[in-house]
Amino acid sequence: MTNSVLPAVVIRGWGSASALGVAFDAAAPYPFGPDAHHAGLAVAALPPAAEAAVEALRRSRPAYRALDRSVLLALLTARQAVAQAGWSVAADSTPALLPAAAEPATLAVSIGSSRGATERLEAFHAEFLRTGSAAPAASPLTTLGNVASWVADELGGAQAAISHSSTCSTALQALGNAVAWLRAGLAQRFVAGGTEAPLTAFSLAQMQAVGIYSTLPAADWPCRPGAGGASTFVLGEGAAVLALEAVPAEQLRPGDLVLESVGFGFEATGTKTGLTPDGRHFQQAMRQALQLAGLAPADIDLAVLHSPGTRAGDAAEQAALAAVFGADLPACTSNKWLLGHTLGASGALSVAWALELLRRQELPPALPFASWLNEHPLRRPARRVFINAAGFGGNAACALVRRVA
Repeated sequence: MTNSVLPAVVIRGWGSASALGVAFDAAAPYPFGPDAHHAGLAVAALPPAAEAAVEALRRSRPAYRALDRSVLLALLTARQAVAQAGWSVAADSTPALLPAAAEPATLAVSIGSSRGATERLEAFHAEFLRTGSAAPAASPLTTLGNVASWVADELGGAQAAISHSSTCSTALQALGNAVAWLRAGLAQRFVAGGTEAPLTAFSLAQMQAVGIYSTLPAADWPCRPGAGGASTFVLGEGAAVLALEAVPAEQLRPGDLVLESVGFGFEATGTKTGLTPDGRHFQQAMRQALQLAGLAPADIDLAVLHSPGTRAGDAAEQAALAAVFGADLPACTSNKWLLGHTLGASGALSVAWALELLRRQELPPALPFASWLNEHPLRRPARRVFINAAGFGGNAACALVRRVA
């Protein structure tokens, strides 16, 4: 079976929350600041307006008051995505997805997170160490499965609610699930993305222990993808969710945004924090995404790179790009200098960021510091974009999105 007879996966809507606010608010303040735990680290936390939206959501239903921040971020962005798609959600205490079509559309949900309910897990564990007993809600509120299941509950149920973790490629893995299910006819609609709320004391200590955390001041663009030199990893929080629908290819219309393919890669390095110098997992993922979409390297206009500002990670991704694209290297950018590294949510946030560029027909902003990425600028609005993500353990993924001409 070829792509010509498979349904297209149309992106009907998307939602995002990050250091750039809700839906990449142009009025959001400078995205970085000091961590709240006085560890002397820069972080990319939600700005006040986005924080207010999370708290309003927490108070909107009694059951939401005990949820982990990562779950609330998933719920907030899923609401945005569904609203933009025109899939109405009832406002009473029993929300339900109301399809626009006369017949109910089969819905599935896949929401990924690298760390899951980090904040609640750490709080419950601290209470256990203090009292010697665990709270009754500790288990159900900290299982990874509660992320997607709460989103499905918010939407009135689903054919399936999948929560999973593949470290920092998690969100693109969720989109891969969506493409497979929609093209196989297992669902007509799919809500997919990633969420992460890792700005806790223990999570920050873990990232600092790896030896990659930025030592630059929070006020001076502390995360610098493609800059070379010392690593400048900065942790961020956020979520992004997409509302996807299977549509016969002949029904596509100009301006439609399509998720063309998701490719995957894996490399075994003998260490769960290492990677090959030539980025073999990136190469596999990019080549598979191109092959599944029936495209050549020259068909890509813009690459939104994983590029977290780490010395080894940035270099490996650049080597992989050279191996796959050669002289056809597209324009390259990254958004972690604006969002920080949001771990399992980062791929979905990069996709949502790319979709905004495609929808608005805008160019990505230049990085305000010396970077390899500024040597490969986009000179006209993109039509087709690919997005990379990779994480600990050798996982990588690449998503391809395009705007229909």
